[in-house]
Parts: sequence; C-alpha cells; structure tokens
Amino acid sequence: MSAGPRVLVIGCGAIARELLEVVRINHLDHLEIECLPAILHNRPHEIPAAVEERIVRSAGNYDQVFVAYADCGTGGLLDVVLDRHGVQRLPGAHCYEFFAGTEAFAALHEAAPGTFYLTDYLTRHFQRLVWEGLGLDRAPQLRDTYFKSYTRVVYLSQTDDPVLVERAREAADRLGLDFEHRPTGLGLLAPALVSLRP
Repeated sequence: MSAGPRVLVIGCGAIARELLEVVRINHLDHLEIECLPAILHNRPHEIPAAVEERIVRSAGNYDQVFVAYADCGTGGLLDVVLDRHGVQRLPGAHCYEFFAGTEAFAALHEAAPGTFYLTDYLTRHFQRLVWEGLGLDRAPQLRDTYFKSYTRVVYLSQTDDPVLVERAREAADRLGLDFEHRPTGLGLLAPALVSLRP
C-alpha cells in the first residue's frame, strides 16, 4: 500500500469544483479526487471504458475506489463495469438527480418531462457544450428541431451566484424556453463523499 490517500474518487470533470468543495468543507484529507474530462458528457458511451481504465490503474494503491458519476447516459453499462470491480457510484441516473435529490427530481420530471436541466458547470460552459456542441452556432435553425419537445429550462444551482442565474436565464432565452431556478446546493454529493471513511 502506497503512502497518502486511501480512497480514490474517480469523478466527472463537470462536478470537479463541487467534489473539491465537499473535500475542503468536510476536511476529507483521505480522499484523492481524480476527474475524467467533462467532455465525456457529450460522449457517454465512452464513460464506462474510461472509468474502468482508471480503476484498473488504481489497483493496489487504495483501500477503496468510489466513482463520482451517476449513470450519466451510459444505459447501465457503467454499472456493469462497477459491478465487475466491486465499486460503488453516486446514486441516480445523472447529476441532476443527485444534486436535486431523488424525490425532488422525480417531482420536477413528472411536472414537466420536457425539461432541459442546467447545473453550475453547464451554465458556465453553455456556449461550448450546448450551443456549439449541438452545432447551433453553425445552424441555429436546428434549435427548434432539437428542442421542440422541451418547455422549460430548470437551473439547478450549486452556488448562490446571481451572475450564473442570469447566464442560465439567458441560455433559456436562447433556447426559446421558460426558465426556472432551483437552488440545490451540493445535494447528495456531500453525504456520499463523507461516508467514504478510511
């Protein structure tokens, strides 16, 4: 066993700030956070292999490995990898669920299934990940095709930042959707990491 942290947390780059904040606030010095590129959000089929590669590389160096991803669009394939290695992950289908809380998210979804969700990360990087990522910078007319089944944007905020709220509102306007802001804080992320005791 190498010296240093005993628990490796393999996280999504889209929640890196939040992971580090939980570690800082709760003095979780035994956790080592390593995040995979956030761009995997746009290629969820690549998440399981990327996570497995990092789990395999960690063998023998940590007492425990934890994965700070939800299913994140892998269609259950991430869980197949994690079951093979005896590793747990964050609860839920995606980060929107673990930030909002399972019951609150289910209620949001039931009230309006056609909801496009933003987090702090997605709000900060809306132009690159959503607008350019979907090619709307080159073909803005596709907006109405891509978002025809959506009715609103719900911004699930992790921080109290009026600038981000305004940017999320502007994103909703660009998509032609209603806007709603739901402060969530760190949701289920903090208790999940705090439970990882060495």
